[in-house]
Amino acid sequence: MIQKIQAELNKIRPYLQADGGDVEYVDYKAGVLKVRLKGACSGCPMSRMTLKNGIERTIRESIPEVKTVESVDF
Repeated sequence: MIQKIQAELNKIRPYLQADGGDVEYVDYKAGVLKVRLKGACSGCPMSRMTLKNGIERTIRESIPEVKTVESVDF
């Protein structure tokens, strides 16, 4: 499962990097994928929209076991 998730994140990553951001896999348990938004994405006011309408939608289309994507900060 982690490899499938990483592969999907790698497809999304260039779009985020084009705007100075990035995404990093943190954890996956019971349908909940946790990621960390980095760079310009971490403080962007549009990060919630990017997370839900971009990252979550794209991953759920390819991996239906993922029910939700959450952003975590460390």
